[in-house]
Amino acid sequence: MGRGRVQLKRIENKINRQVTFSKRRSGLLKKAHEISVLCDAEVALIVFSTKGKLFEYSTDSCSMERILERYERYSYADRQLVATGSETNGSWTLEHAKLKARMEVLQRNQRHFMGEDLDTLSLKELQSVEQQIDSALKHIRSRKNQLMYESIAELQKKSKALQEQNNQFAKKVKEKEKEIAQQNQKEQQNHIIDSSTVLPPPMQSLNIRGNRDEDETTPMQHLANAVLPSWMIPYLNE
Repeated sequence: MGRGRVQLKRIENKINRQVTFSKRRSGLLKKAHEISVLCDAEVALIVFSTKGKLFEYSTDSCSMERILERYERYSYADRQLVATGSETNGSWTLEHAKLKARMEVLQRNQRHFMGEDLDTLSLKELQSVEQQIDSALKHIRSRKNQLMYESIAELQKKSKALQEQNNQFAKKVKEKEKEIAQQNQKEQQNHIIDSSTVLPPPMQSLNIRGNRDEDETTPMQHLANAVLPSWMIPYLNE
């Protein structure tokens, strides 16, 4: 036979009540953990036993204090929406007290994150602070690595672009050098052709002696005819 439905009423037997409390408490904590993991929800659970012993659970991403502060803000906002009429001095005093308490909690958490005022914390509270710091460090390292990878990728992209630009410049320089070399070679060929066309014809041998039949005069006669007066020429022939 299947198990019958348990009637929701107070268990009179003290021992049975204690056993049931222990079992249901473990199941409740387990369910709270499951819903926080499966649904990515922020869960805070507080249970007081009949003897006044405290049992609590909170998600790893945030502490019990932060969840309670968030709950107080939302519940206070709801009360403000429901309430009618103008705000009284008492409401302002209550808001100031809440903001002051919140500021003190934030300052205390900040000191804990800085490694200060840790003597008053219990082992569980120290573990919670450690988990929060580890989670923050993971996010910081992840963001840092992402920025480093993006910077490296950008530098590689710029290096590739500069390399391509350098290759294009080198190609243009080679083409320009080749063009200049061809132009110089063409100019040299044109210079050689021009030089061969303007050379003078070879000089013919001069007839120094001349025609002896036509000119039988002696060098002295030529000199006499050119320089001496006519009255001295007969004396030269003697």
